[in-house]
Amino acid sequence: MQIIMKRLFLGLLLFVSIATNAIAADIHVITSGAFAEALKTLVPEYEKQSPNKVLISYGSSMGAAHDSIPTRLGRGEKFDVLILASPALDGFIKSGAVQPGTRVDLVASVMGAVVKAGAPKPDISTMAGLKQALLNAKTVAHSASASGIYLSTELFPKMAISEHMNKKASKIHSERVASVVARGDAELGFQQVSELLPIPGVEFIGELPPEAQKTVLFSAGITNNVSNLNASRDLIAFLASPKAAPTIQKAGLKPVLPVLPW
Repeated sequence: MQIIMKRLFLGLLLFVSIATNAIAADIHVITSGAFAEALKTLVPEYEKQSPNKVLISYGSSMGAAHDSIPTRLGRGEKFDVLILASPALDGFIKSGAVQPGTRVDLVASVMGAVVKAGAPKPDISTMAGLKQALLNAKTVAHSASASGIYLSTELFPKMAISEHMNKKASKIHSERVASVVARGDAELGFQQVSELLPIPGVEFIGELPPEAQKTVLFSAGITNNVSNLNASRDLIAFLASPKAAPTIQKAGLKPVLPVLPW
């Protein structure tokens, strides 16, 4: 009898273990715009191979907009995984909002420009061409996040056109720059290429020339109040895998394919 009871007990433990592992976890992810399109496409692929469900929110990496990632975390919104520009993620690691040792670099992102569909397309493949395009445009739009901060604080001063751009360049909050250009509110728009490509009504005119380009890493990290650590790690591992790389490339990003830290 004791042997039978012991076997029954062990069988029950095994059943509970299997049932627990099979329970789907909800993974709450917030991503900045650069990785948004890739993530929307990759999540259904992930959910086909996993019982977990991914719930996506969106916000800019930086800034004080009402829906930016810093603002949303500051008012107590809870997420399991953050995906944003790596300098901003490092800030959250230093503040304790993201667990140390969980940063995983997913993609490298470059900047480009768009004009309204049907409008003349200036040549921005050289520094001279880019400068002329900026000076000729009556209105210019750029993001209020990482790419826009780089333009306004580094590139425009480097090109000695800050005074001109201050008069006609607008920082765009809580909206894709290409959407502003598509409806005619700006002649020329700059943002991460992956944020420009999905928007209808505009034409992509190219990446910034190498001398003006700034490549930004976008990385994932797990928050300090994560609901399910293993599920969050599993999702990040999928996003960082070779299987996800073709979708990421199609979205206008360059996969990093890192070694995971766990």
